[in-house]
Amino acid sequence: MHYGTIVKLYNSLTTQIEDVHPLSPPAVSVYSCGPTVYDRVHIGNLSAFITADILRRTLSANGYQVRHVMNLTDVDDKTIKRSREEYTELDPRTALTQTTTYYTEYFMRDTHAIGNDIAALEFITATDPATIDAIETMIAELHTGGIAYVADDGIYFSIAAYKKTGKTYGQLVDLSAASTSSARIDNDEYDKESAHDFALWKFAKDDEPTWTIAIGDKSYAGRPGWHIECSAMTRLMVGQPFDIHTGGIDLKFPHHENEIAQSTACTDNPTFATMFIHNEHVLVDGRKMSKSLNNFYTLEDLLERGIKPLAFRMLVLQSHYRSATNFTFEALDSAAARLTSWRNYAALRHQTHSTISGEDEQTQQLLVANQALLEHLSNDLDTPNALAWIDKTFASLDSLPPERIDRAALVQFLQTIDTTFGLQLLQTAPDISDDIKRLIVERERARDEKDWTRSDEIRNEISNSSGIQLLDTPTSTVWHYA
Repeated sequence: MHYGTIVKLYNSLTTQIEDVHPLSPPAVSVYSCGPTVYDRVHIGNLSAFITADILRRTLSANGYQVRHVMNLTDVDDKTIKRSREEYTELDPRTALTQTTTYYTEYFMRDTHAIGNDIAALEFITATDPATIDAIETMIAELHTGGIAYVADDGIYFSIAAYKKTGKTYGQLVDLSAASTSSARIDNDEYDKESAHDFALWKFAKDDEPTWTIAIGDKSYAGRPGWHIECSAMTRLMVGQPFDIHTGGIDLKFPHHENEIAQSTACTDNPTFATMFIHNEHVLVDGRKMSKSLNNFYTLEDLLERGIKPLAFRMLVLQSHYRSATNFTFEALDSAAARLTSWRNYAALRHQTHSTISGEDEQTQQLLVANQALLEHLSNDLDTPNALAWIDKTFASLDSLPPERIDRAALVQFLQTIDTTFGLQLLQTAPDISDDIKRLIVERERARDEKDWTRSDEIRNEISNSSGIQLLDTPTSTVWHYA
């Protein structure tokens, strides 16, 4: 079944670019690993969420009915540690809720600010009672199937037992026997070079929040390990198998690899998700972000420097998601200038009321551009070439006076950009006030009368009071945002 343009994506499972073939067309199920809500998310996290948002927009633009789910990790080592630091007087469960609620609200504001459509997402938390129940069910299945075992400090997943079922551990990364150890490890994140049995359930500690699950005829107080949370939430929200799993490349191993293992260990179908889509890192001046290098930035850091969040979105879109984005403030300034230029083209819709014949060359170019953008995005989310096409299309308007621009075709093109890229050109390019319009008319009269002094005075008055700049053309005056 074909909807719009065929969407092609690089599948980390097969290391090939493949057509998207939903399990239940036209519905597409997408699960994205969301933030761990213990702090403000950094710009690398935001980049991953932008990629997931562009994927959803591309699928939707091609006519698919997308169910897009994102988890919020609200219990793990980091959230517990932060909650103990911030709320020493509260019991562990209450402290955890206070901390994660606070940072969840920040996350929602940040992702909305960078142009992501959070209303199109379904969110689920690891501490949701339904998630805890699903975790209990999965651990019970793994224990009954001989894949999970009870140790002195928790319930663990046995990689060796999993491999004995004939399934592969190492579907996303190359893992040799030498890199797979029978040792247990109870922290949520660990050595990326070697695999160990990992905790499914960590037994209760005095200073940690606890829940109770029943395995067989025994009850165990404690809390879930990181990896089982996502497996349970995917099963709850999108079923198994589902279509597309997204996340940053740093999640390939161990997190996504462990998700695959614990989700498929006791099933006949070895498929957890049909496709895995991983975006590359954001580098800062060519280096990975690190607090020790003092190059670790959040959206708040950018806002304090006067940088608009959508400029960061533009910067991310200028790199292909499978290539690292090199973050520099010079590059961010350049992205901001590109966005301002596009807003000025969007402002032309306020300066024309023309309806040109559909045979007009510029009208045709605007209409063709809509499909061209969709084709680039459908080709493995090729945002850099799509942006270049937008530049080319806008540049074709430079030779036209506003009255020769087909307003309907321009608005349609802007709507396509906003729908597929989330850059909010229509929203952020408002019309000027009636007072400024009257001043522009008065200035045109002064120019007709060759009163250049008054003409310059009005130009300066408009610029100083509103930041609007005027550009005189042979046939009219065009206004721009500064």
